[in-house]
Amino acid sequence: MEGFEGQLVALAPRLRRHARGLTGDAAQADDLVQDTLERALRYRWHFRLRPGAWWGDGADGLLPWLLTLMHRLRLNSLRRKDLVVATDTLPEVSAPVADPGLRRDLLQALAQLPEAQRSVLLLVSLEQLTYAEAARVLDIPQGTVMSRLARAREQMRRLLDGAASAQPMAAASSLQRVK
Repeated sequence: MEGFEGQLVALAPRLRRHARGLTGDAAQADDLVQDTLERALRYRWHFRLRPGAWWGDGADGLLPWLLTLMHRLRLNSLRRKDLVVATDTLPEVSAPVADPGLRRDLLQALAQLPEAQRSVLLLVSLEQLTYAEAARVLDIPQGTVMSRLARAREQMRRLLDGAASAQPMAAASSLQRVK
């Protein structure tokens, strides 16, 4: 195997050794190497080898580029761990109205939302982030933020209006198959 893919295969043991040093765990190191190689293949057009440069070493080589990718992926995974907080309680939401019943209803409705919808709703509505900022925080496309937000708002309306079932939109649909 020659070319770019062949060089990736040849550098994989060095990447694994480096990843093992970063993570201290064989399974995490393997995941990191796999993510690095996958990203390198997906974005190979970003890499430009200077004429006469060798694939492996040097400032213009493939190895430094791969190590940069690896470090960025590692930092992203550490940041995601910091962003994810396992908790049984919802964050405190200050209600603009002094009605404790409304606040209780809001908290109950928020608790019934799926985690993905709840996180988008809180980022956009409570934290006042733009769609693009929320997409960057959650590392999802901006269109996904918009669709999750629309579904979350619709579900909140149903829950707060006192709909008995408050099923998700797909399950609440009255469409029937006709042959």
